Amino acid sequence: MARRCELTGKAVLSGNNVSHAKRRTKRRFLPNLCNVTLASDALKKRVRLTISAAALRSVEHRGGLDAYLLKAGDEELSLKARRLKRDIAKVQSVAASAS
Repeated sequence: MARRCELTGKAVLSGNNVSHAKRRTKRRFLPNLCNVTLASDALKKRVRLTISAAALRSVEHRGGLDAYLLKAGDEELSLKARRLKRDIAKVQSVAASAS
């Protein structure tokens, strides 16, 4: 499993542990990833994603998974999230043309 958020693209960063004597040893900063199941209102199904805790707060703030994906840029989304975004946009365009 890649340690990368599927919505924001946050990934592992590297840096140094610095001791009191200023010795530097390599370390990794891991993102706070959560396995969550989010509901898509447009698709009427649940989607399982691995996202960061910050992304989960952003999804809730924007009003759900559909609103978040439609506003997000494609360059930061994973392949799975881009496919979801495309499907949601397709369903919403069909619903808008039918109204």
